[in-house]
Amino acid sequence: MIKNGNHASTEEGSGAGCSKPAASTCSPEKRKRTVRLWCDGCYDMVHYGHSNQLRQAKGMGDYLIVGVHTDAEISKHKGPPVFTQEERYKMVRAIKWVDEIVEGAPYVTTLETLDKYNCDFCVHGDDITLTVDGKDTYEEVKLAGRYRECRRTQGVSTTDLVGRMLLMTKAHHSNIDNPDYQQHTDNFGKGPKGHSPWTGVSQFLQTSQKIIQFASGKEPQPGDTIIYVAGAFDLFHIGHVDFLEMVYKQAERPYVIVGLHFDQEVNRYKGKNYPIMNIHERTLSVLACRYVSEVVIGAPYAVGKDLLDHFRVDLVCHGKTEVFPDKDGADPYAEPKKRGLFKMVDSGNNLTTDDIVQRIIENRLQFEARNQKKEAKEMAVIEAMKKREEQAQDEAAAQLAH
Repeated sequence: MIKNGNHASTEEGSGAGCSKPAASTCSPEKRKRTVRLWCDGCYDMVHYGHSNQLRQAKGMGDYLIVGVHTDAEISKHKGPPVFTQEERYKMVRAIKWVDEIVEGAPYVTTLETLDKYNCDFCVHGDDITLTVDGKDTYEEVKLAGRYRECRRTQGVSTTDLVGRMLLMTKAHHSNIDNPDYQQHTDNFGKGPKGHSPWTGVSQFLQTSQKIIQFASGKEPQPGDTIIYVAGAFDLFHIGHVDFLEMVYKQAERPYVIVGLHFDQEVNRYKGKNYPIMNIHERTLSVLACRYVSEVVIGAPYAVGKDLLDHFRVDLVCHGKTEVFPDKDGADPYAEPKKRGLFKMVDSGNNLTTDDIVQRIIENRLQFEARNQKKEAKEMAVIEAMKKREEQAQDEAAAQLAH
């Protein structure tokens, strides 16, 4: 863990309006005041790591504002984004812990920005964010004591996901020790002078606690319309968000349940190296969406009588994407169709996971250059930090000698 300024990283924030461990140590006036928080970033290829950072940030206060950078700013400092700024704005708005977004937020976080949006402090993960010149983008707010840190989610990064797509092997989400994968990630996200802990790849390990933290925990109430949708929801993206938002609008009081198919099932009907994200990763990605109430992990491919009765489903929706037949060639939606519960929903967005993979492959060389450049900057910062620590130790030893 790296400490920035005086603020060590923390998995969960302290009570609203209180930077001390126990809320009881704050005055009643402080507890009543709304604590406004600022997060910012590229949020390119939004994944559960981003969502987890925003979840942790929201736990440190009451109202979360998220600044999202423009395509031009990202291209200048990091390289080309995968998604357009309009797509990225919409993705961040769909994360359930976000109260407001600021479009075109500046890349360097300043006190002026925090004051403009009346934010008490900003929150960022415990990785390094650098400008094109290699400077810490949070230096000003750290020095002012208006910076808090949360823990980066291990096992996922945009770099890693892009790497999985470029590699195109069935082993990518089950065997990270595969020599081909290791060689690929070395080439993709590693500069000549070592390996950065932030850009590097590590395996995601699911826990029941993490699912609980992401889940709404709300049961359907009398009068709710229970809507069921099913699919892979791989690389959870703006096409999925637009579809789920449209599904959510099908009722006045919707309770949306998403059935996620196991990896083997997705691979059966999608082929190639799909899914790119494993079932555990896809679960968190979907749970983070504000239009989703519940997730069925490893849902049966056929939406049958047992599932419909168990969840008391009122409506089953499917988008405009192709419906693949079940193993026996049957229509997986035969039962809801027979009951008159089935509805095709057109979100107006035709983006698919295949389209995203194509975007990555078309820009492969740019992405590889981007990640090697990012890695080199991070390694330079790590070396500088080590030198400062060694210098401080030498000075302390010299003082003791006298």
